[in-house]
Amino acid sequence: MHSKSIVMKKYFLILLSIILLFSCSKKSNVDQQLNNKVDSVLGLMTLDEKIGQMVLYASDGDITGSSIKSGLLDEIRKGNCGNILNAYTTAHTRKLQKIAVEESRLHIPLLFGYDVIHGYKTIFPISLGESCSWDLDAVEKSARVAAIEAAASGVNWTFAPMCDISVEPRWGRVSEGAGEDPFLGAKIAAARVHGFQGRDNNLADTSTILACVKHFAAYGAPQAGRDYNTVDMSRRVFLDTYLPPYKAAIEAGALSVMTSFNELDGVPATANKYLLSDLLRSELGFKGLVVTDYTSINEMVNHGVVANEAEAGLLAVKAGVDMDMQGEVYFKYLKKQVEDGLVAPKMIDDAVRRILGVKFLLGLFDDPYRYCNEAREKKLIYAPEHLEAALDVAKKSMVLLKNKSQVLPLKKGEKIALIGKLATSKRDLLGSWKAVGDTINMNSILDEFKIFNGDANVIYAEGCKKMGDDRSGFAAALAASRRADKIVMVIGEDSEWSGEAASRTSIQVPGVQTELLEKLKTLNKPIVVVLMNGRPLDLTKENELADAMLESWFPGTMGGKAITHVLFGEYNPSGKLTMTFPRNLGQVPIFYYQKNTGRPIYLPNPKYKSRYIDCPNDPLFPFGFGLSYTTFAYSDIKLSTNELTEKGELKVSVNVTNTGGIAGDEVVQCYVRDLVGSITRPVKELKGFQKISLNIGESKVVNFTIKPEMLAFHRADMSYGTEPGDYKLFVGGNSRDVKETSFKLK
Repeated sequence: MHSKSIVMKKYFLILLSIILLFSCSKKSNVDQQLNNKVDSVLGLMTLDEKIGQMVLYASDGDITGSSIKSGLLDEIRKGNCGNILNAYTTAHTRKLQKIAVEESRLHIPLLFGYDVIHGYKTIFPISLGESCSWDLDAVEKSARVAAIEAAASGVNWTFAPMCDISVEPRWGRVSEGAGEDPFLGAKIAAARVHGFQGRDNNLADTSTILACVKHFAAYGAPQAGRDYNTVDMSRRVFLDTYLPPYKAAIEAGALSVMTSFNELDGVPATANKYLLSDLLRSELGFKGLVVTDYTSINEMVNHGVVANEAEAGLLAVKAGVDMDMQGEVYFKYLKKQVEDGLVAPKMIDDAVRRILGVKFLLGLFDDPYRYCNEAREKKLIYAPEHLEAALDVAKKSMVLLKNKSQVLPLKKGEKIALIGKLATSKRDLLGSWKAVGDTINMNSILDEFKIFNGDANVIYAEGCKKMGDDRSGFAAALAASRRADKIVMVIGEDSEWSGEAASRTSIQVPGVQTELLEKLKTLNKPIVVVLMNGRPLDLTKENELADAMLESWFPGTMGGKAITHVLFGEYNPSGKLTMTFPRNLGQVPIFYYQKNTGRPIYLPNPKYKSRYIDCPNDPLFPFGFGLSYTTFAYSDIKLSTNELTEKGELKVSVNVTNTGGIAGDEVVQCYVRDLVGSITRPVKELKGFQKISLNIGESKVVNFTIKPEMLAFHRADMSYGTEPGDYKLFVGGNSRDVKETSFKLK
């Protein structure tokens, strides 16, 4: 029997080798076919036409910088522009594509890019909100719907996912990312790529669009939280904390990368050879195209690393930038630099190969109008199944922060005073970077409250604006609230207060909204606060005043209905925070994977330790936190072994029980701590999570697997690997409230 087993094993290994060889050979043949196609076009191109493929100009749509190029249509005719951003609708893109493929010499099709961040027409919650679902299928579904709608409207390239880790709530663009954690951020980045490009990365499928990994790199750590500002961090912090989501997105198959506005280690990212050539192409093996952010080549003059734009372009192309977005630097200077011997022709050819390769993969050479089908556009925009998906993701993204005395859920038929300008705002539900989303077919929170609870049971008063110091509406809000059983006040930021160029020096709720909340508190009625915002806020005062608080973020097209369903218990909230909420701005930056100090807070010394004298060290709401309308109990952690070997794995299990009176979902989180290392190590690091559903009284065993490679980091000598020693392991419903055990890595 034993010898038979050995023979069968040999046969299996031989068969596996044949399959792998065939698979590799097949891939090699496909790659060679693509290369042949690209070279057949490249060989016909003049230098001017090659450089034309290396420029990206804005159409007459949305812009985020300087105005559109004059004479754009003529440049397309001459082959001097191979790519367009901010053009959308089948009619508009077909018009531009027709000029490129029917009036230019070589008929090379255009690539159309657009910022499809959290939806195209059907808008989903802002990306930070989506990440709070901890539901990778939901995140992927969101990107899938966005891709389907964008592709149906002529767009074949999105400038997403944003993979920037950030612990800086002052920075407005935290709204576009997945929060502070590199492990979760990496999972979400990959899910978004799969959504945009499809699981099999079949870009020829007209329901997929090309993903773009941005902003490469470390854009999420601007000094003082001010957008476009300097980034200064150690190489170790960059590689261990900020790089993983970019890497995961590339490994998921993303075929374009966008450079960031910031500098890293004193060199602007757009001219950073270490980032774009050494790391991105050599170490990570990236084969796709690299595009700048909007005019970032030009901006290197302001950075002070070059004297003029010609020098900036030279640095960019030598660093590995294939395409210049809107800056016209390549258009103006690159030809002469090649002719003068400053830029090798091979550099130009390599860049153009990568751009043409993407266009071939998108099927644009086979049918340049394949994304310009008006019938498909009409059918797919706002499709019912897309709206249903948007509702589902919006509900999953909301985080219940407080629920004193089970004020929530509201009961149908209760008389509710609905207060706040945001309760009637449809635009703000969409958030920033809303692509072409509109409010035509949307309902506000007030609309949905009336539909669900009846007109007679909803008393609305604006109370105050989102900003400013106008208190004239306070009296009406108080009068409305006196007639109600419960008060629901919707407070937060204007949607344009987050996103690009939306940094804040304060993270408090703006205007006099909190002052009105204080007045309402004097009525001694239950108060529910619904938050709409694009960043963590200082909610210390609001937390004291409110009986319940629901973080809804900017929830998208179906946000009004989603908020209503959650508040009235049609959906049991399950979201968990992916950024730490501080007690005040003075704690910023605050994040869960901080390092210990030589004088930690838990020392018995009453004074000389790392602490604030006017505030606790811990946050208001920790990473991973979120309540439910039910409760969950965790058993002690069980380990398969207390010693993890170099080639082994550690099985972790915990029993989770729904101990409340309603079915609910729980995000079970697994963290580790390396107690002694050659460098200082974080107090916790997320290494696994699972979202489970439990009926009343139901229990489930949740399992995690810890492998040695999951414990690797850049050691004191900057080599990457593990170190033997003692570890703690934690499992719980957030990063603070956990069960704890320990193991050794041998």
